[in-house]
Amino acid sequence: MNTSIVGRHIELTEPIKEYINTSIEVFKKYNLDIISVNSIISQDEKHGKKAFSFEFTLNIAHLDTVVVKQKDKDLYAAIDIAVDRVSKVLRRHHDKISGHKATKLTEVDSSIIEDKIALELENFEEEITPVRLSSYKPMDIEEALIELKNSDAQFKVFFDKDDNMRVLYKSSIESKFGLY
Repeated sequence: MNTSIVGRHIELTEPIKEYINTSIEVFKKYNLDIISVNSIISQDEKHGKKAFSFEFTLNIAHLDTVVVKQKDKDLYAAIDIAVDRVSKVLRRHHDKISGHKATKLTEVDSSIIEDKIALELENFEEEITPVRLSSYKPMDIEEALIELKNSDAQFKVFFDKDDNMRVLYKSSIESKFGLY
């Protein structure tokens, strides 16, 4: 990882350089292929007040260039805030990469899945019997009620006039019916 520190309108002292270099070391923990880190420090004076601008420019392989600019009255505070902001970007990118480990379809053994489904269906074979709807044409609720009263079934599934699937059922209370 190449690093460069540039000072504009400010004298770069050894403590400032050392502080920036130790701050850059934090970026290594994300295990990203960081090509270069450029740090630019500049000092501005407006209305008699001094302010420091700090800028990180990171070139990362397989990712766009990350640029973070931070202004503050204190140089060290500006560096700390910029490091936090860059760490947030790097953490998000690292999480995106490490969290996206989906299994490819070519790696899935489909016979194992089919066997599990077949075994599960065999367990319920005696309890569940498939039944086809006798009529797919829409019917009125009154028609469905008449058919349910004339049969021994507990419920009737049908499509109403609005093409909504409805369920009409016999309630536990005598001569009462329910409708979903």
